[in-house]
Amino acid sequence: MKNATMQSVSQSDIPETVTTKSQLLQARDLVALSDDELLGLIALGQEEAFQALVERHVDRGYAVAYRILQDGPEAEDVLQDAFLQVWTRRGNWKAGRAKFSTWLFKVVTNRCIDLLRKNRTSAMDELPDLKDDSSNQSAILEMQEAIDLLEGAVAQLPDQQRIAIVFSYNESMSNSEIAEIMETSVSAVESLLKRGRQKLRQILKAHSSDILSLFTQP
Repeated sequence: MKNATMQSVSQSDIPETVTTKSQLLQARDLVALSDDELLGLIALGQEEAFQALVERHVDRGYAVAYRILQDGPEAEDVLQDAFLQVWTRRGNWKAGRAKFSTWLFKVVTNRCIDLLRKNRTSAMDELPDLKDDSSNQSAILEMQEAIDLLEGAVAQLPDQQRIAIVFSYNESMSNSEIAEIMETSVSAVESLLKRGRQKLRQILKAHSSDILSLFTQP
């Protein structure tokens, strides 16, 4: 995922970098820099700084996009678009105005919502079918099936509830951080999380026998 995103963005869309003293920095030095410091070098046209920033944030950004969209290729496209904005608008970043990770998650979230609205031609997706396996199911497979069932339940949540749940439980963000990314109030986030948890309980309760069977097989 990392290499594909960096390669697709950097090869055809990024112009030749400007020659500056900062280009003499080694990769290990770039890794030690803060996001704002990297963005300052990116504003000067340093591609190595851009690649370091991508390396730092691409995995987490992809994980968020994938959990919202449940589609690998679309999640990759979202990340590529987001990082392309970083490069093409590199002169507009103001240090200290906002955390880069907050900005990135906001861009990713908004793009995911656009795609969900565009692609939605029917009601919520169905839960993935559980395999009707015989006994001797391994503990690892049982746990994976339980995880798949939970992810399927999360995928059925309304968009805003799903996004709040993903940021809260998968990314361990505070309600205030989620509110900033979603451009809403903390109380609205609390409401989304409450309704999301209630909806998840309803979905999982309907499949409680399936979940129980995963852990009670002989």
